[in-house]
Amino acid sequence: MEGKGAGLAKRLATLLSGLLECMCFAGVIFGWASLVYVLKDMHYFEELCVPGANGTGNGTQGPDCRAQDEKLSLVFTIGSFMNNFMTFPTGYVFDRFGTMPARLLAISLYTSGMLLIAFSTAATALILFPAMCLLSVGGILLILSNIQVGNLFGKHRSTIITLYNGAFDSSSAVFLVVKLLYEQGLTLRAMFLFLAACSAWHLTRTFFLMPRWHIPYPLPSGYTYGCCVYRLGCGRQGCSYHTHQEQWPGPGDGGQKPSDPSLEPGPGDADASKAIMGNGESEARPGQGELPAVSFWACVFSKLFFWHLVWLSVMQLQHYLFIGTLNPMLEHLAAGDTAQVSTYTNAFAFTQLCGVLCAPWNGLILDRHKRGKSKERAKGSADSLADLRSCILSLAVTVLQCLAFSVCASVPVLPVQYATFILQVLSRSFLYGGSAAFLAIAFPLEHFGKLYGLLMALSAVVSLLQYPSFALIKGPLGNDPFYVNIGLILVILLAFVSPLVVLRECQRREKELEKPHAATAPLTLPQAGIESSV
Repeated sequence: MEGKGAGLAKRLATLLSGLLECMCFAGVIFGWASLVYVLKDMHYFEELCVPGANGTGNGTQGPDCRAQDEKLSLVFTIGSFMNNFMTFPTGYVFDRFGTMPARLLAISLYTSGMLLIAFSTAATALILFPAMCLLSVGGILLILSNIQVGNLFGKHRSTIITLYNGAFDSSSAVFLVVKLLYEQGLTLRAMFLFLAACSAWHLTRTFFLMPRWHIPYPLPSGYTYGCCVYRLGCGRQGCSYHTHQEQWPGPGDGGQKPSDPSLEPGPGDADASKAIMGNGESEARPGQGELPAVSFWACVFSKLFFWHLVWLSVMQLQHYLFIGTLNPMLEHLAAGDTAQVSTYTNAFAFTQLCGVLCAPWNGLILDRHKRGKSKERAKGSADSLADLRSCILSLAVTVLQCLAFSVCASVPVLPVQYATFILQVLSRSFLYGGSAAFLAIAFPLEHFGKLYGLLMALSAVVSLLQYPSFALIKGPLGNDPFYVNIGLILVILLAFVSPLVVLRECQRREKELEKPHAATAPLTLPQAGIESSV
């Protein structure tokens, strides 16, 4: 068993290396605006451009490249859709098979996507469609496997989760680096081959600094993970799932806990994992006060999940549409001035780097608000109520930020877009970090991967509206997104319902805790989850 100093050093190494992984690889697709600039310069889909209205090669009006813009926008639309939609099956893989298989799948997909882009050319531009999809799915699996690192840091858990999501947002700046290096003479192929070779880093983390299964919360005494755990398992009965299942008692066993508490629970350790991950009562048995488990579908059909889905979907649509249409919007506002478009594209990409700095503010709101409220609750009540109450302010602040961002985006003045860029990265950092933290707080952890995946998958369906919105802007609205932006501002107002629903749920649970039987049967999150079903 590791000493406290070694254990802390290992956890910090896991935290920092995971932060680097998320910041450099997980969400690179959202740097699309920078990559589009390079792709256009390399003549991708340029055959779709048609001569200007004057119809002569010597005319002053340039070619009409709306079809090229639409095709490139479609690449981003499908890639961002896959980023969300495939999170549900990948979340199931993560929940069912553990961290290692999920990460190995992520690394395979991510490397394949990088290689496809590296060997693509203007003549084979259609390769961008599968390439961006592979990058999206691989990236979301990387962030999904890293979110659990927050469980290693107890009371700072929400801050770590939001920090990682902020790093995910900041990774979009990788394509800015690609753009800048391309302007200095490096080829697209060389840069993407280098990014593909970085998979060696992901493999190293997978085997040495990540658990084989999952990181429980709260952590059991003496918990450890990584290569030393594999050696312990191999030294006994071979490296297999069955090894861990035999060492933890099942629901009908009268056996004791494993003699080495540092070993990770495997996928078959249902009772042990639920006890550790849910309430920290590892010795609960049927008939001895064990709390009823909540099914996955009970969580899905709850009011909390439905309105959180609405909360995420409407704001995500605004962000995706803004990123996907940024390049043509800048060209429209700059009247085709390539130098200005490049300058504003760089400014947007630089602001994305601030995502890793902005996202932890949301985690601090959650953690500090929770600690402040926890002093008010009764001694026997569940911590889940204070956790859930801490989400109300976070959810409301995120909506206000997105509204401010949407208002600035609707102003057709080029210098105003600097403010839009700042508000966009702040809002997006709060959006995804707060969403992941809310799911980890509001629902049982054994369903986190599936719920996170389903949430992203359903929101992806809504995000497909960005393509018809883009077609509307480029067609009937004549490149003017003003009316579309106004419509989105009105739709975003629906997101205010989610914090109100959470507030009402907290009030209902407080009344339950005040009942006479509350002292002997405290209300828990799973119980409340069933009662709040629609």
